[in-house]
Amino acid sequence: MLKNIFGRVIHTVAFIVPFGGSVRPFLHRMRGVKIGKNVWISKYVYIDENHPECISIGDNSTIGFRSTIFAHTYFGPRQKNNPDKVLIGNNVYVGPHCLILPNVTIGDGSVIKGGTVVTRNVPPHTLYGMPNAEPLANLTVPLTSESGYDAFVKGIRPIRKKR
Repeated sequence: MLKNIFGRVIHTVAFIVPFGGSVRPFLHRMRGVKIGKNVWISKYVYIDENHPECISIGDNSTIGFRSTIFAHTYFGPRQKNNPDKVLIGNNVYVGPHCLILPNVTIGDGSVIKGGTVVTRNVPPHTLYGMPNAEPLANLTVPLTSESGYDAFVKGIRPIRKKR
């Protein structure tokens, strides 16, 4: 419990403190995030509070302003089951305002376009991002604590694009 509170205090400080190439990576390492050398973490980056140990950021990578990295998808109190991992390779650039969801690997040398929601693995040396915001699926189950994540995923009905 005390370790969890300490980690949240460090996370809050890392969220706003200057020195994205030194102090912020150092503080996130203290929380348990695996961070390589020469990593830049911009201000207001949220890195999962419940499972920082499940996130890895490779050497020479940049995490852009106001990006978010999650390694869990459950609701309610902290769970000790095996959360998913997020692996960000070496020489990766994550643009500002990105959201990286659980169980994602971003390959070495890739660039994530600002504002992108990353829901699947990104191959190495790939520019990844959506060109336009558009409806992607119809949902039959809401994403709430009552229905849960698994039921939500099973209720997704993709919209087929006309050619």
